[in-house]
Amino acid sequence: MSGNRKYQKTLVACYMGFVTQAIAANFAPLLFLTFQHTYGISLEKIALIPVVFYLTQLLVDLGATKFADIIGYRICVVISQVVSAVGLVLMAFLPEVLPVPFLGILLAVVFYAIGSGLVEVLVSPIVEACPFENKDGVMSLLHSFYCWGAVGVILGSTLFFAVFGIENWKILTLLWALVPLVNVFQFLTCPIERLVEDGESLPIRRLLRLPLIWMMILLMICSGASEASMAQWASAFTESALGVSKTIGDLAGPCLFAVFMGISRMLYGKMSEKLNLTKTMLLSGLLCVACYLLASLSPVPILGLAGCAICGFSVGIMWPGTISLSSQKCPQGGTAMFAFLAEYSVTSEPLNPLHRSTHSECRSHPYEKVNPLLRATS
Repeated sequence: MSGNRKYQKTLVACYMGFVTQAIAANFAPLLFLTFQHTYGISLEKIALIPVVFYLTQLLVDLGATKFADIIGYRICVVISQVVSAVGLVLMAFLPEVLPVPFLGILLAVVFYAIGSGLVEVLVSPIVEACPFENKDGVMSLLHSFYCWGAVGVILGSTLFFAVFGIENWKILTLLWALVPLVNVFQFLTCPIERLVEDGESLPIRRLLRLPLIWMMILLMICSGASEASMAQWASAFTESALGVSKTIGDLAGPCLFAVFMGISRMLYGKMSEKLNLTKTMLLSGLLCVACYLLASLSPVPILGLAGCAICGFSVGIMWPGTISLSSQKCPQGGTAMFAFLAEYSVTSEPLNPLHRSTHSECRSHPYEKVNPLLRATS
């Protein structure tokens, strides 16, 4: 990868920042049933956990437009890793300490959601400010680490629970907290440049008057919705196509989608100098449409699963590509532009992690009668 060697440490820290975000977003949902059984929390209350997570992240994204440039990238990104680690540590202890365990869980979620929101806003502009030549390729490779982080969290946690038992989930929570804790020292010592010099970034009002920005925001919403809509059906497709249990479907489906999305981003990161970003995104959009048609209309289960998996490949470049295009077309957008793009990417995320629990009937009925995308439109 071309670019100044001293910024490789910055790049590694940003990679680990996205891994931290993947831990924050994907670890707690693996424990929802454990929370229910251990603390007697109803599923209705558990459904509030991701709502609190995404709403907190959204508020942080909004607030970052005001304070990130004033405080400075380094302080903010170090805080993101500290509060992420604190949130995970609190997840292990607060439910036992407080008289209402659910309140302890929500407080822990708020902490690491703050960290997740700061990561989403800051990591991309930090990398964009580094003097790498193939910025769009670097950005794509950077965002692939969220995918690999998600896969690592799901598979690593599943393996841990299989070997040591899910009753030891608190130990694993503390182990995951080491990732952001170690990354604090990476961000403290790596070189970090400013994306735009003081006084040169566009004011928020002027930024929002640019038609280009609204076009990019629309692209961010559409690409995020395309990703989230298919990702939430991944487990149902896996159960139906392979005839596996719901538990395996819940694990394998999202993993399969994330792996293909990560491969897409990694491949573009390696081949970006030979490819045109705009044309690549256009072809990816057409492939995404084809995947949706294949997944929703195919009467053959394995083809539906293939459509789901390849959809992960097709949407992989959309978010990092949109960020790169925005930076190219509006170099004075500054942190506010990245914050607005991050904010609208969050609004396209599904808030209810329990969506998969309603599709266990996929195991006992013919595929063509329960294809979830067909049923969703009826």
